[in-house]
Amino acid sequence: MKISLAQTLPVAGNIEANIKDHLHFVQQAADENADLIVFSELSLTGYEPDLAKELAIDLGDQRLDPFQELSNANDIIICVGAPTKADNGICISLVIFRPNKERSLYSKQYLHEDEDPYFVSGPPSDGIIEADKRVALAICYELTIPEHSKAANQNGAEVYIASVAKTVNGVARNNPRLSQIAKQYKIPVLMCNCVGEFDGNIGGGQSGLWNSEGELVESLDENQSSLVLLTL
Repeated sequence: MKISLAQTLPVAGNIEANIKDHLHFVQQAADENADLIVFSELSLTGYEPDLAKELAIDLGDQRLDPFQELSNANDIIICVGAPTKADNGICISLVIFRPNKERSLYSKQYLHEDEDPYFVSGPPSDGIIEADKRVALAICYELTIPEHSKAANQNGAEVYIASVAKTVNGVARNNPRLSQIAKQYKIPVLMCNCVGEFDGNIGGGQSGLWNSEGELVESLDENQSSLVLLTL
């Protein structure tokens, strides 16, 4: 299975510009015959909680149609980050495009206390994508919650992917946890982060892969918008 991580530099609040950038990365991944591409947390808007209510989208937003077209044409699963509308508020979500299937959402179920004023928890979900392997999705803070990775394991996850928005210091704090998940459940663990400014911070990049022994075997740098292709 080939998985691409798109380490982007989102333009804060500019969905149209970020969609254009995302589509470029998806085509790159498709040209490399990737089976799945994952973007960072809230990648279509940037991680900007103050703007989330204004920028939140519906699942059927027509601006996202080109992702479905690329998914269908290239047999690739695409996961992009966005704030999405729910009946009780705004969720932090990954919008999932699968070839010739209806788009779907995985919404963050465990929120950090700093997010509570802006977002609501997503509905219960196993967060599993059926690809060549069973892939479990996590969004940022969720990777620190033992119950989340435990549930992924119980649901048969063969790969665990965290979509995050973290600073350099945040990456340093959480890398040991990603390694621990890999070792504990004997599965590859991947992390996709952003670069550039977000919410008054600087994205720390370093998107990468830990093998089933918990060893970091490949990662991007902390500054550049880039794509990495990982073969499992």
